[in-house]
Amino acid sequence: MTGKAVAPARRDVAHEGFLTHRRGRWARIAAELSVAAIAVYVMTDPTPRHNGGTSLGYTLGTLGTAMIVWLSLLGVRKRVIGSKPFSLKGWTSAHVWLGLSLIVIGTLHSGFQFGWNVHTLAWALMMVVILSGLWGVTLYATLPEKLSANRGEVTQQQMLEAIRTLDRQLDTAAQPLAAEEAALVRLSLERCRIAGSLRQRLSGNYANDGNALALAAVSERVSAGLRAGRPDERLQQIQFLLERKEAALAQARRHIRMKAQLELWLYIHVPATIALLVALLAHVLSVFLYW
Repeated sequence: MTGKAVAPARRDVAHEGFLTHRRGRWARIAAELSVAAIAVYVMTDPTPRHNGGTSLGYTLGTLGTAMIVWLSLLGVRKRVIGSKPFSLKGWTSAHVWLGLSLIVIGTLHSGFQFGWNVHTLAWALMMVVILSGLWGVTLYATLPEKLSANRGEVTQQQMLEAIRTLDRQLDTAAQPLAAEEAALVRLSLERCRIAGSLRQRLSGNYANDGNALALAAVSERVSAGLRAGRPDERLQQIQFLLERKEAALAQARRHIRMKAQLELWLYIHVPATIALLVALLAHVLSVFLYW
C-alpha cells in the first residue's frame, strides 16, 4: 500500500517544470523576500534619505550580492552530476525566482539614487541580466514544443539529408535540359544556403535564395508552356523537385531559426552576467575603499 502511494508522487515531481518545482517553493521564497524588503524599507526612515550606505542599504546590498554570486553558479551546477545539495531543477527554479526578487532587493538597496557611476552601472547590468533571463525562460518554455512540432518524426540530420537527396535528383533531371534551363537548376544547387547569415537565421527571410529564384523562373516557364498548349514535362518535373526542396528548406530553416534564438539569448545573457560580476566587484571595492 505504501509503495503504491509514493510512486505517483515521485512521477509528479519528475514531470513538474522548473518554474513550479516543489509546488512553487522558490516562487514563494522570492515573494516573501521581496515583501519583507519592501516592508522594512517603508518602515525605516534613515537620515537624510534611503541609500546604499545606510544600515538597511548595506544589509540589502550584502544579501543581493550573495544572491547574484550564488545564482551565477548555475552554469557550474549544470556540469555537476548528482542531486545534492540542490537538484539542477531546483537550482534553475531558484535562479529564475530569486533573480526576479533582485529587482526589488537591488533597487531598494540603491534607495533609488541613480547617477553616472559604477554603482548605477552594476544595477543597470543586473536589470539587463534579469530581463534577458525572462526572455530565456520564455524561449525555453515555448521553443521545445515548437521544435518538436516542426521536426515531426525526423532529426535535423535527416532534414539535411533530404535536401541533399533532392539536390542529386535535380542534378540528374537537369541533364537533358537546354543550357539556359540547366543554369536555373544550377542556381538552386550552387546558390542555395540552408542557414545563411545571422540575420537570415533569425528573420527567416531567404527571398533572394538560389532555390527560390530558380523556382520562380521555372514556374513562370511552365505556366507559359501550359498557356501556349505546349507543356514541358521535363520542366514540370524540375518544378516539382524545386517545390519539394523549398518545403524541405523551409522546415530546416524554421528549425535553425528557433535554435538561433536560443543561441542569441546565451550570447546576451552570459556576457551580461560576467559584466555584472565585474561591475559588482568594482561597486563593492569602491564602497569599502573610498566611502
